[in-house]
Amino acid sequence: MSGQSLLVPGELSPTRSVPGNIRRPEYVGKPAPTPYTGPEVQTPETIEAMRVAGRIAAQAMAEAAKLIAPGVTTDELDRVAHAYMCDHGAYPSTLGYRGFPKSLCTSVNEVICHGIPDSTVLRDGDIINLDVTAYIGGVHGDNNATYLVGDVAEESRLLVERTRESLERAIKAVRPGRQINIIGRVIESYAKRFGYGVVRDFTGHGINSSFHSGLIVPHYDSPHATTVMQPGMTFTIEPMLTLGSYDYDMWDDGWTVVTKDRLRTAQFEHTLVVTDSGAEVLTLP
Repeated sequence: MSGQSLLVPGELSPTRSVPGNIRRPEYVGKPAPTPYTGPEVQTPETIEAMRVAGRIAAQAMAEAAKLIAPGVTTDELDRVAHAYMCDHGAYPSTLGYRGFPKSLCTSVNEVICHGIPDSTVLRDGDIINLDVTAYIGGVHGDNNATYLVGDVAEESRLLVERTRESLERAIKAVRPGRQINIIGRVIESYAKRFGYGVVRDFTGHGINSSFHSGLIVPHYDSPHATTVMQPGMTFTIEPMLTLGSYDYDMWDDGWTVVTKDRLRTAQFEHTLVVTDSGAEVLTLP
């Protein structure tokens, strides 16, 4: 682990505006979304709309990632992703979701997830996760990835590479007729080879017209995750692996989740649909 100081909250910029002609998710301006009561298996039309949303989310993340370098603020990354989504007719799903104030999540070093973009300046040797979700056509597409900032120590670089690999392995394990817990079993067994922790309290989720449908996709081998995968089901897989404990603390902002031991953590995510033979990733640029 690097000898860098731990992250502290920065200053928030004013809320970014979204053009009035862009359709908002129903939860914007409300304290919480309306609970989803629809099916987890989606129609071909919904899946096609999710391909569009997924592509925009993936490309917005890629555009923001081009700026990642020492000296850049996380707020600047938010500005770029926000502009890309709006320019392509999409609403940034996180903006106003349960009061979240920004258009993507930026989780640096020991932040597991839900970091808020602000005046924090990236430093050489950091790692940063960008989590971008786009809403267009009445549906969401959600993805994230962890990036290296400058010259990163091998321990952190390997954590990032292996977390990406754990997601790829989990996607390959998706098959209709299998229980959801195969996903966590694959991720946890791989992570244990390197002594990594696997975050338990933050999971993958069902996604469609709802940002979070209620379907839970654990990244560890949960005996309770017995939902059987069916063709047309749409959900995210987003493993969060840690160099140490998977226990966490929450900042006073009510969003930023950090490892309890303040060791580093990495995450990768795709939205996918179960097919007749496996899975199709919907968040490809």
